[in-house]
Amino acid sequence: MNSDEAEQYLKDNPEKFAQLFAQLLERQPALLESMQVPHPYGGHAIPLSERQTLGLREKVKLLEGKLAELIQFGEENDAISEKVHRVSSALMGAKNFAAVVHALYFHLREDFAVPHVALRLWGQSLLDGTLEGAPVTDEQRALVDTMGAPQCGPADGSPFLPWFRESAEHVRSIALIPLGATKAFGMLALGSEDPRRFYPEMGTLYLRRIGELAAAALSSRL
Repeated sequence: MNSDEAEQYLKDNPEKFAQLFAQLLERQPALLESMQVPHPYGGHAIPLSERQTLGLREKVKLLEGKLAELIQFGEENDAISEKVHRVSSALMGAKNFAAVVHALYFHLREDFAVPHVALRLWGQSLLDGTLEGAPVTDEQRALVDTMGAPQCGPADGSPFLPWFRESAEHVRSIALIPLGATKAFGMLALGSEDPRRFYPEMGTLYLRRIGELAAAALSSRL
């Protein structure tokens, strides 16, 4: 039986190997210490028990790395949740439409470090003469209606890039957040000069929550 056949046999009959190994160690308890196997990082032989210890240390190191990664993700999520909470509190405390818009712009720029923010709303006569009530094409409205959820990606070629006006030439990636539970009545666009800030595969949970908070605050004050 060659090594490949032995490997396949052990895979097909793991319980037989375990039973045989246990019986062998029971009769020869010193056998484990006397067995020599190649060192995983060198050519010299080491006891099987030491090889097992090395393997366990590697697993522990891997688990410690994963734990550290999970802790880091948790801390980052806690920080983002705190920022969303501050946005929520500010929007709830805003007394009128202008205060809501100011709070939204301020916290997105200061807390979330989003340098370029554009908000457009439609179907509201009260917005005439405001930047937020600037004309939106039928094609743009139709695109917002089909989104259903926030979308992120490169800014180049986006039909919403002109919303950033004179800053549009500096925007490299954008996040588009439709506003409205059943039918969109507006959209919040976030722009970054970093092409990797908003990318298609990124999670949008917090963007969706910000959109829901903004939509509720805006619609109640129009």
